[in-house]
Amino acid sequence: MSELTFPCLDVKLVPTKQVVANEYNPNKVASPEMRLLELSIKLDGVTMPVVTYYDADRDMYEVVDGFHRYTVLKDKFKSKVIPVSVIDKPIDERMGSTIRHNRARGTHQIRSMSDIVIELSKEGWGDEDICKKLGMELDEVIRLKQISGLKEAFSNHEFSKSWEEFESKYYDSEHKNRKKKGDQ
Repeated sequence: MSELTFPCLDVKLVPTKQVVANEYNPNKVASPEMRLLELSIKLDGVTMPVVTYYDADRDMYEVVDGFHRYTVLKDKFKSKVIPVSVIDKPIDERMGSTIRHNRARGTHQIRSMSDIVIELSKEGWGDEDICKKLGMELDEVIRLKQISGLKEAFSNHEFSKSWEEFESKYYDSEHKNRKKKGDQ
């Protein structure tokens, strides 16, 4: 097991204009929950930093987790700063982080989740990786792939020959039985 890290201990305040949403978060929050989040921040303060990835080329912090906290701080409280912790991971691992954070907390949009499973598959993640890294069961991964369309979802999948074996066994037996009956 790799060494445990604590990015939560390195929280910094960055200008709100330097924080941007990612393009792949499938998590949606209904209006009542958004109002509750706003109330929570008003009453309790900002208790959790927004998890980000720092893009040095753009000098921007991209949200990995905490999009709704970021939105409430920016739009409702007009905060000039956002507390962030930073993780340094490639895009596919950041997508995985976003999903893990979302799934550990609540629900997510099935169609968007399906799109992410397909995207991770294109990035080279196998079904086992997706299951392990996103906390899913294999049948859930397969259902999400099916939602997006079978051809693309299973283009890299190796299927068993069980149907061919069944056909061979069944039809060969049936052919032999007909031949025996005809010989009598």
